[in-house]
Amino acid sequence: MGFADLRDLPYPWDTLGDVRATAAAHPGGMVDLSVGTPVDPTPRVVQDALTAAADAPGYPTTHGTAALRETVVDWFARRRGVPGLDPDGVMPTVGSKELVGLLPSLLRLGPGDVVVHPEIAYPTYDVGARLAGATALPADDVATWAGREDVRLVWVNSPSNPTGAVADVEHLRAVVAAARETGAVVVSDECYAELAWDEPWAGADGVGRVPSLLDPRVTDGSLDGLLVAYSVSKQSNLAGYRAAFVAGDPRLVADLVATRKHLGMIMPAPVQAALRVALSDDAHVDAQRERYRRRRDALLPALHQGGFAVDHSAAGLYLWTRPADAADAATSRDLARRFARLGILVGPGEFYGVAGASHVRVALTASDQAVTDAVARITSS
Repeated sequence: MGFADLRDLPYPWDTLGDVRATAAAHPGGMVDLSVGTPVDPTPRVVQDALTAAADAPGYPTTHGTAALRETVVDWFARRRGVPGLDPDGVMPTVGSKELVGLLPSLLRLGPGDVVVHPEIAYPTYDVGARLAGATALPADDVATWAGREDVRLVWVNSPSNPTGAVADVEHLRAVVAAARETGAVVVSDECYAELAWDEPWAGADGVGRVPSLLDPRVTDGSLDGLLVAYSVSKQSNLAGYRAAFVAGDPRLVADLVATRKHLGMIMPAPVQAALRVALSDDAHVDAQRERYRRRRDALLPALHQGGFAVDHSAAGLYLWTRPADAADAATSRDLARRFARLGILVGPGEFYGVAGASHVRVALTASDQAVTDAVARITSS
């Protein structure tokens, strides 16, 4: 099985040159609410952990240190309502995007195999299927693919990037039941789970209530065929560290570890140490969530005042935005240009599939001053 040639598939953000130029030409400068890269400082406790582990002359382990894997197990129990994970079912990854993009290939999928992903979705799910030579199937309704023997991998993304929608326990159970009937693997990308805003997903104690695919209410006590991908890039401002992990079925994780050993796909030892500290320290996550909440509380009413509606967006780092006027038939690219004329760069919804073609994704990842500027421009337009 060979990799598919993706050289002719444009990277979505590279197609925004004209829109970016318009936004950058604004007299007040550009406010970038597009990609969603963190802008706040990496927590000092994490920086210190990286520095302390900087003397790392030997090769790190592909499976991750025992201390890191135990920390992930503790984190799932403490923050996600998932007790008793097997540390053998945990593996660090070099960010979560590489796992998303390479997982179909690592699972040895190929021509004739189908990878299901949400209809509005992070484009790397589709890219990963193509890379393996498999076929991507955008589908939100489980009935669309239930019973199909060619479906080998099903992606869940909750909270969703870009919409911020959250899958409840009932939906997750339906996905798992359908996948198990035909032996498909289910992988849930949950990297925004700590950033919940609306009830019932936001807990008063600061701990989110976004259900995990590995929640006992979903799994009925068995993790067979189930994996969760998670990144701390957003909740801990660690995008530059490429710190993430996958957890779940120990059998699947063992298979991934064995393959990745041959490929040298290993998280550096200092980053493993930093990730362990980041997952152990809840205080900085709670503080970062409040920063994002403050920015969201400023942008959301401003968008409403500016003539926009925001759909879903109950969790995560984005406001899934469209014109409030139902007669406004602007495409997502039109809307991106509309924001660009205000000096604001946003992400066209078309990047996330044809179902997103009437929305734009507005990120919360900008400084307080930049958000203040954006609010002023939106509300005065």
